[in-house]
Amino acid sequence: MHYEYNCTMTCAAKILLDMNDGVVSNVKFVGGCDGNQKGICSLVEGMSVEDIESKLTGITCGRKPTSCPDQLAKAVREAYEASK
Repeated sequence: MHYEYNCTMTCAAKILLDMNDGVVSNVKFVGGCDGNQKGICSLVEGMSVEDIESKLTGITCGRKPTSCPDQLAKAVREAYEASK
C-alpha cells in the first residue's frame, strides 16, 4: 500500500511511503534537509512500524515539539491503521 502523510511543524512538507504487512519501504520526504532525510529513509527501510515508533517517537527539533523523525513515526502508525 502506498501512503502519503502531510507533516506539521517541520521543514518537510510530506512523507511518502509504502507498507506491506506492517513493514515500511520506499520512504521519501518532500522538503526538509536532503542529507538527513536520505539517511533516515535508508535506516528505516524494511523496518516494522513498531521498531520505527520505538526509535523515533518523541524526537524534537530545536524548540519544536516534533521533528521529521517524529513525524515519520506518526506517518507509519497512521499508514498501518489505514491498511487494516
